[in-house]
Amino acid sequence: MTARKRFGQHFLEPAWVERVVEAIRPSAEDTFLEIGPGWGALTLALAPRVRQVVAVEIDRDLAPALAKRVPANVRVVEADFLRADVAALLGTSVPTRVAGNLPYNISTPILFRVLSLAEDGRRITDATVMLQREVAERLAARPGSKDWGVLSACQQLRARVQPLLALPPGAFRPAPRIHSAVVRVTYHPPEPGVRDLAVFDGLVRTIFMQRRKMLSNALAPFASPRGVDAAAALEASGLDGRRRPETLDVAELARLADVFASATISFPGR
Repeated sequence: MTARKRFGQHFLEPAWVERVVEAIRPSAEDTFLEIGPGWGALTLALAPRVRQVVAVEIDRDLAPALAKRVPANVRVVEADFLRADVAALLGTSVPTRVAGNLPYNISTPILFRVLSLAEDGRRITDATVMLQREVAERLAARPGSKDWGVLSACQQLRARVQPLLALPPGAFRPAPRIHSAVVRVTYHPPEPGVRDLAVFDGLVRTIFMQRRKMLSNALAPFASPRGVDAAAALEASGLDGRRRPETLDVAELARLADVFASATISFPGR
């Protein structure tokens, strides 16, 4: 089967399947949502070890071909994962684990979609996925590093990120020009808790667009439309406006977001 560039397809080689399955650590009672099964190397390895696999494949040629080869506990769904009604696909299968070899060109949107599903009734417990190494590094980054940003901050507020396995280009066919990694993301309620997740996410996305500016300047585009003085918000959250956004950890970002989400904070000049 020929890989399609527009879907970002790079299929896992058989020699690496068992190592990836070992990293996933499936159990007999697990239900898996597999994203992008391709021609089914991972699907067929997981199937005998778990209760059920729901495999979502966008490629209209691969999906029916795979459906003919899988055992009874695997359901292959031809759909775009980013648009699919995942709740309907899973039915009463709660909780559910996620696995997949994510297309490099849309791995970040997929990670955020899975995060959203994890927050929706705690339907998803964890995701063990293959990613471009650079995306994996951003996902697991720490404050102050060049990789710390929107992906890491938003995910790490709600999940624990564990790098598990490095994959060379030769682990895939066709071999990509970059290295890959297997990462487990285990979801949990926000830590620390925040008043409003949408405010947290909006704040993070805004200030990291200007990550190298002083925080007082980077915060202005978020504060001004809300009629809030950025300096006052920083004072209320106990943060130094001379710092750069990329130095703030999750707890500090949550504290700043809570200032904007709180109806009890009064701001000079309002």
